[in-house]
Amino acid sequence: MGALTGVASAQVDSGRAAAAKVDNPYSGAKVYVNPDWSAKAAAEPGGSKISNQPTGIWLDRIAAINGTGGAMGLRAHLDRALQQSGGSPTVVQLVVYDLPGRDCSALASNGELGPTEIDKYKTQFIDPIAAILSESKYASSNLRIVTTIEIDSLPNLVTNTGGRPTATPQCDTMKANGNYVKGVGYALNKLGAIGNVYNYVDAGHHGWIGWDDNFSPTAQVLKQAATAEGSTVDKVAGIIVNTANYSALKENNFTINDSVNGTTVRQSKWVDWNRYVDELSFAQAFRQELVNVGFPSNIGALIDTSRNGWGGSARPSGPGAKTDVDTYINGGRYDRRIHIGNWCNQSGAGLGERPKAAPASGIDAYVWMKPPGESDGSSSSIPNDEGKGFDRMCDPTYTGNPRNGNNMSGALANAPLSGHWFSAQFQELLKNAYPAL
Repeated sequence: MGALTGVASAQVDSGRAAAAKVDNPYSGAKVYVNPDWSAKAAAEPGGSKISNQPTGIWLDRIAAINGTGGAMGLRAHLDRALQQSGGSPTVVQLVVYDLPGRDCSALASNGELGPTEIDKYKTQFIDPIAAILSESKYASSNLRIVTTIEIDSLPNLVTNTGGRPTATPQCDTMKANGNYVKGVGYALNKLGAIGNVYNYVDAGHHGWIGWDDNFSPTAQVLKQAATAEGSTVDKVAGIIVNTANYSALKENNFTINDSVNGTTVRQSKWVDWNRYVDELSFAQAFRQELVNVGFPSNIGALIDTSRNGWGGSARPSGPGAKTDVDTYINGGRYDRRIHIGNWCNQSGAGLGERPKAAPASGIDAYVWMKPPGESDGSSSSIPNDEGKGFDRMCDPTYTGNPRNGNNMSGALANAPLSGHWFSAQFQELLKNAYPAL
């Protein structure tokens, strides 16, 4: 479902054109296994069951391009991917994640660049990544580079700005200065010009964008970014949803069209007037909405299923009782979060569907873009030089804010900084995996 099917791609610096972009980069391809993550997973009890799974590589600060703290840099990963490929098409999954004023609604993932440092983002982050990917060794190889562009950015400009109860001053700033739109447009343009790079833009998840007043406006913001800074919609291969989140892939025990005693399930506290109840239906619908606003008709979608399995003993075996809409929904829903706005190190979560190419209509792949076992944020304040703040949503004692309906956070205790290894979370994900391991 990528863009530019059958179109000769951009020249690479070797003077040879790379192969034309394929429709779905995951079809008929291996996917690169990150040795850094694989070793951590394999060292855990039971971890060898999944340590051979492909996961995303997070370029979450300038230093990550060359490697930090013993972790491999971009070139090292690409070299290893060439070894793993054995000459076969191989997808390498990168998360491009260092916007100015990054993640304006959450402190745990605030980045290193201030709200106005768009030029630094372009010249010290995107340009060096593009330069490496453009080297003939990689650009004319059998690698297919999937770049997921700036998680938790563009949707914030719709949902967390203006007079809304969910607004934050930081998100208002990023909407006003335009640097999310410019940054994403610049990244799409520079990276999308490389013949074997496939850009997927982050599109949040159904429990964020699934409401009428968020759905179409977010599609418009994505279009704005895809046509900013010299980019065009043809440089977008698709979207990614549910990245580093927990929304269930498919709720089988109820649909959005159900009603109980004449009351629609949309009136339940959990659904709360959303149009979608799971990620698969949302991803397919939002992909179509992007086509409606002018994206190519063959764009695809990725769904991050790394932590949305919700298996284990708490998984409902069937629908809830039809006493009222809340009893019906709460008794049947797989997603066991206290509130769908909860996002940090969720208690009870499990591994979801294993990575798989072309699993459903319009879906290019299920992916594990967020490596299972890597923390979403620390549960208490930890001084660090990684630009990571303390977000109360990662504190299990926190009673919430308007973005999670003023509910408890549902976060696990004793969590380390975001991106650091969290053994207790990894064990919980194994235990609650669905399908079971």
